[in-house]
Amino acid sequence: MKAVLLTSFGDKGVFQYTEDFPKPKIEADEILVRVKAVALNHLDIWIRKGALAFKPSLPHILGSDVAGVVEEVGPLVKHVKPGDEVVVNPNLSCGVCEACLSGQDNHCREFKILGFQVHGGYAEYVKVPKTNVVPKPKNLTFEEAASFPLTYITAWNALIDKGKIQAGDTVFIWGGASGVGVAALQLAKLFGATVITTTSQDWKAQKLKQLGADIVINHRTQNVEEEVKKLFPQGVDIVIDHVGEQTLPISIRLLKKGGRLSFLGTTTGDKGVFNIRYNFVNEIQMNGVYMGRKSTLFRISQLFEKGLLKPVVDKVFPLKEADKAHQYLEAGKQFGKVVLRVD
Repeated sequence: MKAVLLTSFGDKGVFQYTEDFPKPKIEADEILVRVKAVALNHLDIWIRKGALAFKPSLPHILGSDVAGVVEEVGPLVKHVKPGDEVVVNPNLSCGVCEACLSGQDNHCREFKILGFQVHGGYAEYVKVPKTNVVPKPKNLTFEEAASFPLTYITAWNALIDKGKIQAGDTVFIWGGASGVGVAALQLAKLFGATVITTTSQDWKAQKLKQLGADIVINHRTQNVEEEVKKLFPQGVDIVIDHVGEQTLPISIRLLKKGGRLSFLGTTTGDKGVFNIRYNFVNEIQMNGVYMGRKSTLFRISQLFEKGLLKPVVDKVFPLKEADKAHQYLEAGKQFGKVVLRVD
């Protein structure tokens, strides 16, 4: 089958395109999906660089967010059939432990992410457990359908499951033009919140306002903390921080008493420092977020099909140009998702 293989860790010359990689063989409870599109995430970049504690064995196939067509099903699979158009859930868990059976499958001790610990969607075919597909929204293209699983599951966990968002809340989101930023912005507006977000470029600020952002702050030319405190002296209800070391102390200070911080990324480093006394005196709730519950993807897909959420695809590359897509994403040129088309 066609595939882009990660053959070494680094920045250049690490990908190899092939048309001869072995096609996955499915077990009785698995589904083989013919990949039509796969979206990039910053997770792909960290894996490619070898920057994470876990490093997959090489050669490895990246790609967590997949949309495609069911090619083959095992004999224990009854809910889908060959030819069905599906979106793949990147959340992989054992399905039988207490965490999985209580609906907290992202707490499973065997939790994995498609394209990270196991081969993903930078390929013609990918195999997944029978529980890991949902119907593709009929109103979306494959490229659009591939753009939402990982980021929206994560944003839902950050805002709804952990953040306990309510209508009327004020939500601050770092980096609104990123994949998870766009997801958090749309979900927050859907739940009736006022949204403040940041970007470094004016053209991105305009697009964020078109998506519904109430206030956009240019973090290169403005002091984020000062601007937020001018408008909301008491602080905001929820902060979504996927940036890490540089922003964590500011994120905490932006919150009102009893405010909720959802943190889910370490783009600028993982050595966050904060004032413990300030946190407990102000009863700041700090919630680590790592993906989310598998069941969430059903709700999200339905919201897309109803037109209540909007896919934001920035640019589509052919599969064999995965290296160019990585360079484009890493340069921060995108607004929304970068997608690979698999022909």
